Amino acid sequence: MPSLSDVVRGVMALGLSMVALFAGTEVRGEAGAKAGHLVICGGGGLPDPVRARFVELAGGPRARIVVVPTASEDADAKGRELEEFLEPWKKREVASVTLLHTRSRAEADKAEFAARLDESDGVWFSGGDQSRVTEAYLGTAFESGLRRLLARGGVIGGTSAGAAIMSRVMITGGAEKATVGVGFGFLPDVVVDQHALRRSRLNRLVGVLTEHPEVAAGVAIDEGTALIVDLGAKRWKVDGASYVVVLRHVKEAPPPLRIDVFHAGEEGDLGTWRVQAR
Repeated sequence: MPSLSDVVRGVMALGLSMVALFAGTEVRGEAGAKAGHLVICGGGGLPDPVRARFVELAGGPRARIVVVPTASEDADAKGRELEEFLEPWKKREVASVTLLHTRSRAEADKAEFAARLDESDGVWFSGGDQSRVTEAYLGTAFESGLRRLLARGGVIGGTSAGAAIMSRVMITGGAEKATVGVGFGFLPDVVVDQHALRRSRLNRLVGVLTEHPEVAAGVAIDEGTALIVDLGAKRWKVDGASYVVVLRHVKEAPPPLRIDVFHAGEEGDLGTWRVQAR
């Protein structure tokens, strides 16, 4: 795993070469969720404390959890092969754990399909290919159900692909240069990247910020680590084994980017991305 100093030096070196590109950037907002929580995990193994926190936010023993495996190619399996998506949550002894999946936009737009979200307290998106999720659900009754869930104080979480879908500008692939699509935008003014340090993805996140100056911040979440967001209070907290790196436009140059590296236990305000408690 890279050290903090390696992370900062690498991003600073790249950022200093982009002063002209970032000069005069105007940050514009977008409408996001007004309440509820997000649990955004960077991939790899999901730490027990993060899983426990998701269950707690969903209601603890009374939680009704829906698992959406659509990002995975294995989501189309039958019978017991689907149990691997559900078993980790069933072990938490919550009220119910159910699977919800389709690749048909027509099905996702049916009221009876989306109504299953109205009977849930938390929705978890598994890893895989984030484009599979948005191709099936973006702009459908299913998406409306997710927003109703947040509005009534529920929790939406996901890992890897399930993290990428949280932002409106959604990274869909690419190594040094990202390809992008449109995500759900539950976390406004932000673009999310995952497996960030393990797969050395900070450079591509800088590139996305360069090409999308309307995005206020890039949030790079490493494996085994989660950013937990309270949308109502506009607060964030980091949990897990590694780091969350936040890159933000600044008006003063050089440098064109402010770089903050956060680890487990650190928390703060979404507007400033500054640590307020440890």
